Amino acid sequence: MSPRFGWFVLGIVTAFVGLVVGAYLFIRAGGVPMETSAKPLPLEQTVARLALRASLGNAAAEKNPLPVDDANMLAGVDQFKEHCAVCHGIPRRSPTAISKGMFPPPPQLFEKDDMVTRNPEGTTYWKVTHGIRLSGMPGFGSVLSNTQRWQVTMLVAHADKLSPAVRAALATVR
Repeated sequence: MSPRFGWFVLGIVTAFVGLVVGAYLFIRAGGVPMETSAKPLPLEQTVARLALRASLGNAAAEKNPLPVDDANMLAGVDQFKEHCAVCHGIPRRSPTAISKGMFPPPPQLFEKDDMVTRNPEGTTYWKVTHGIRLSGMPGFGSVLSNTQRWQVTMLVAHADKLSPAVRAALATVR
């Protein structure tokens, strides 16, 4: 092994240690804001989006096994009102104080802008089941049954074409 190679390796190790120590000092000095009102760090949204896509895998291909009918949609309304509405909203209502204080802001699932970016049902089901780390979105895999999670998924997937009965049930949320 030549002396040049040894210096090269030492340079790489020193650079790596310097980066780790620098990152630690940056974080320790408050360089990473933890308040929800802070602007995202450079590349934060990109890294989060990449990590989420990698975690989702083939979830988008998964299909809802339940029939789309008022019985399943109304059951989805019950679960949505209990577990989701405080963050994701109700049609024709202002976002809650809890929702306004979150970072990133949760999508208001019955608003036109968020309906446009609707996920495939399998993706929504994955998010309901597993949650999304560092976003405030909890996972309901151990709280709701598979059927209940699919019913909520169905409600969200069809938010732009709800029957009058389902709309009326949603309107009763406090």
